[in-house]
Amino acid sequence: MADLTPTPGRPGLHVTKPDPSTPATATAVCHCGATATATGDNQVRALVEGYTANHGPAHSKGAK
Repeated sequence: MADLTPTPGRPGLHVTKPDPSTPATATAVCHCGATATATGDNQVRALVEGYTANHGPAHSKGAK
């Protein structure tokens, strides 16, 4: 399986939750240089919402 972890050269968002009893984990890297990691379902949810609103797709819409 390919390594899907985002890097500065390949920015993005990667979330894993192998099974219902395992906490979710996430890694985010934006092309602007921002990075974040989270562990736990609630923290991962917050990271995804923040990344989506302020980085990644938001940059392509002209947002800062």
